[in-house]
Amino acid sequence: MAHPQYVQFKPYNVGRWIVWGLFALVLLVAPLVFTSSLSQTLLSQMGIAIIVCLSYNMLLGQGGMLSFGHAVYSGLGSFLAIHTLNIVSKGQFPLPVSLVPIAGGLAGVAFAVVFGWVTTKKAATPFAMITLGIGELVYAMSLMFPEFFGGEGGVAGNRVTGGKPFGITFGPQIQLYYLIAVYTFVCTALMFAFTRTPLGRMLNAVRDNPERVEFVGYNTQVVRYLAFLIAAFFAGISGGLAALNFEIVTAEVVGGARSGAYLLFTFLGGATFFFGPIIGAILMVLAFVLLSEFTKAWLLYLGLVFLFMVMYAPGGVASLIMMNLRVAAYGMLRRVWTSYLALGLLALVVLVGAGAMIEMVYHLKLNAALGDELQFLGATLNARSSNSWFGAAFVMLTGLGLFELARRQFLREWNEIQVEIEQEIKRREMA
Repeated sequence: MAHPQYVQFKPYNVGRWIVWGLFALVLLVAPLVFTSSLSQTLLSQMGIAIIVCLSYNMLLGQGGMLSFGHAVYSGLGSFLAIHTLNIVSKGQFPLPVSLVPIAGGLAGVAFAVVFGWVTTKKAATPFAMITLGIGELVYAMSLMFPEFFGGEGGVAGNRVTGGKPFGITFGPQIQLYYLIAVYTFVCTALMFAFTRTPLGRMLNAVRDNPERVEFVGYNTQVVRYLAFLIAAFFAGISGGLAALNFEIVTAEVVGGARSGAYLLFTFLGGATFFFGPIIGAILMVLAFVLLSEFTKAWLLYLGLVFLFMVMYAPGGVASLIMMNLRVAAYGMLRRVWTSYLALGLLALVVLVGAGAMIEMVYHLKLNAALGDELQFLGATLNARSSNSWFGAAFVMLTGLGLFELARRQFLREWNEIQVEIEQEIKRREMA
């Protein structure tokens, strides 16, 4: 007897369509709103950073694999892409410039096939140490083989080459931005789709309970290895886009500092949420391009921000957003907005006091020849005056004390709200 067939209607996830539509709209109109050359350059770098941070999060957030060498695959993808671009420029290979980033992605996979099999034999701390060793090995090789890596000067190229369909030369930054935007949207969608595949779900299981995964018959190394290859492919694509954007690739792109930046900003954005690395990528570009122009102590500020995020918001910016969205969904966000305002203002006071002290130290160490005085937020400070140091310390310590009081008050209010939300959830379940 044949079994009856049931047809189940599954409605579209309207919210997801709206989110992806807004994401595409933002990519489309961003350069029309921010029309300056600097803005378009920043937007292009943000697109590249989004791809590489999302690819890194496939390892860290989804697979629990802490890598200190992810720049190897984005960097080697950059080198292969720039060499491919130069071959295209010589007329030896009829490849459209728009497909050069794919060559970078394939290069990332090719190197991951070799390095990844060795790396993924271990997990946890041994995995991290192996990636660190491979990263240092590749960086050392970049100085040993100038024929491929170009030595200290790197390898340069020209993206205005090959065919020019519809008059698109990729010479103007706006044209290159839209190419990067297309790659960003497609790669982001593919990486999100990966999280919904059986392999993506199994990768989460390997992260959470590898022993049980082995018990049910899956090879955890193979799961990690396949995820490693996919992450390297997208990292290579980001490297290929970077090669087109900057038209030069140096050994710095495979260095440990670059890998550390991917780790730091993916964590800051929120590795436990898919959109967290997107936030981290935007912050990374703003820090490296804008913050570095304002102060020589930008790395110190960045380290302090990372320290406070680890202490007070280990889930990153994305976790803060999601927690507040939950509170807002129950109509209770208005009860804490005054506390948020107080915390924000007091944090700014602490930052002003600490920033004044940091800038005076840097001025004494790096700009002593320019005199004792310096400008900080419109105020004149004397780096050798006890009054300036006392004032800065007083502002910082006062701000810290008040911030701690405000934080404790906020925690009491927050905990009360969470209790009420849980009670409301139970009430709805019983209704």
